[in-house]
Amino acid sequence: MKLKIEIDREEDGRWLAEVPDLPGVMVYGQTREEAVSKVEALALRVVADRIEHGEIIPSAAEAFIVAA
Repeated sequence: MKLKIEIDREEDGRWLAEVPDLPGVMVYGQTREEAVSKVEALALRVVADRIEHGEIIPSAAEAFIVAA
């Protein structure tokens, strides 16, 4: 599973990072690295929550193999 992170710098100097494939997964950071780290963590939590609640995430389904 690969999720694209888009990064932009605001006029006030803060960094904004978002994962367009996961609506609402957007964070600010004081540095580029902080924004990326925070958005990766949030994206993982959102994907885990969706899986836990039975939502189908096609790219995540390909990441797992259930052994017989």
